[in-house]
Amino acid sequence: MAKVKFTAGRVDGFQCEGGKSQSFLWDAAAPGLGLRATANGAKSYMFQAKLNGNAIRVTIGAPGTWTIQEAQAEARRLKVIIDNGQDPRQVRADGLAEEQAARDAGQAEAAATQAQQVRELVTLGDVWPEYMAERAPQWGERTMFDHVWMIHAGGEKRTRSKKETIPGPLASLALVRLVDLTPERVEVWAKVEAKTRATRARLALRLLKACLNWCAAHAAYADVTKSNAAKSAKARESLGKAKVKSDVLQREQLAAWFAGVRKIKNPIISAYLQTLLITGARREEVAGLRWADVDFQWNSFKMGDKVEDFRMVPMTPYIAHLLAALPRRNDFVFSSPAAASGRLAEPRIAHNEAVAAAGLPHMTLHGLRRSFATLCEWTETPAGIAAQIQGHAPQGVREQNYIRRPLDLLRMWHVKIESWMLEQAGISFVPVAPGLRVVTAA
Repeated sequence: MAKVKFTAGRVDGFQCEGGKSQSFLWDAAAPGLGLRATANGAKSYMFQAKLNGNAIRVTIGAPGTWTIQEAQAEARRLKVIIDNGQDPRQVRADGLAEEQAARDAGQAEAAATQAQQVRELVTLGDVWPEYMAERAPQWGERTMFDHVWMIHAGGEKRTRSKKETIPGPLASLALVRLVDLTPERVEVWAKVEAKTRATRARLALRLLKACLNWCAAHAAYADVTKSNAAKSAKARESLGKAKVKSDVLQREQLAAWFAGVRKIKNPIISAYLQTLLITGARREEVAGLRWADVDFQWNSFKMGDKVEDFRMVPMTPYIAHLLAALPRRNDFVFSSPAAASGRLAEPRIAHNEAVAAAGLPHMTLHGLRRSFATLCEWTETPAGIAAQIQGHAPQGVREQNYIRRPLDLLRMWHVKIESWMLEQAGISFVPVAPGLRVVTAA
C-alpha cells in the first residue's frame, strides 16, 4: 500500500475512485492510520492492523471531528494495544462497560441518597395510617378505634356538646420525624402526658412501641428506626404503673343499682346495662350484638370475642325478656338512630347519672364486668364456667386442652347466677310463652 504524509489539503482533496464503493489513503507517519472515502462522499479516519494473523479495522472518526494530529495519536495508541496482544475493539467495549457501570453506580448512589432523604422526612403521622391499614385484618373494632383516637388532632365538634374534641395522646408526636423520635423525645412526651391522662398515655406508649416495631421490620423505614424509642424505661416510670381497679358492685348494692338503671328513660340503654352486668361481657361485645346473632328458640347468642372470633353465650330468661321488648330498628339489638354506626355508642352518661341517683359510688362499665366475676362467687359457680361465659382465655393446661363445656352446662349455671342477682335486687318474674313477663319488682 502506497503511503503519503497526511496534510490538510490531501485529506480534503481525497475522493473515492470512480466505480468503487470505497477508497483508502494511508498515512506514512502513523502506522496503520488510513483515510477512507466512500462513493457517497463520506470520509473517516480508520486504523488497520493484524492481530493473531487476522486483519482488524477500527473506525476512529470523521476529519471534521478529528484533526490529523489527533487521528495519528489515536492510531499510535491503538498500535500499542495491538502490540500488547489485545483487540482494541474489545478494549473499547470494556471501557464503555466500565463507564456505564460507573454511571449506574453513581445513579444508584444518588437514588439511594435521595430515598434516604425522603425516608428521613417521614413523620409518625405519615406512617401511622399505613401501619393501621396493614394491621387492620388482625385487629378488632375497639383496637382500630384506639389507634385512630390516639393520634387524632382534635378540634372537632362533639355530637352532644358545643365543646371540641381534645387531641389524642400521640397527637403531639404526629409531626415528629421517625429519625428524630428518640427515647429522650418520648421521655419528654411521657412527662407531659402523665400530668393529665397517665392511663391513656400508658396505652398510647404500648401502641407506639408496636408501631415502631413494625417500622423496624419494614424495608422502607428500618434504617430510620434502628432503635425503638418507646422502649424507654424512663418513659414507663414517668407514666407509672396501672392501678388495680376496684369499682365493683357488692351484693347489698344490687337492689339500688337495678332500681336506678331500670328507671333510665331510654329502654335501649337500660336493657344494655342490665345485659352487661348479667353476662359479664365486654362493653363492645354487647353493643355490637346483632339480631341475627340472637336465637330465641335455643336461648343463646353469638358474641364477638377478644380471644376467639366469637363465642356462644347462654341467653338467660330475664335477658331474653329484656331483648324481646326492644324495637327492631336496624340490624343491631341495642340500636341508636342518632349514632353514625346505628348502634348504641355512649351509654356511660346515663349509667353515671343512674348510679349517682341511686347513691352508689362511681361505677365504670368495665366495673360491671368485674362485678359479674365477683358476684359469681356467691353462687359458688366454678371459676372456669364464669370465665367461659365472660370470654376469658382458658387458664391452665386442663382448661385449655381437656375441658369442653356444652352450652347447656353454661346455661344451667348462668340461670342460677341471674336468678341470684335478681333475688338480691328484689326483682321477681316468671317466664311465660312466648315471652317473659315481670310480675313484681321491689
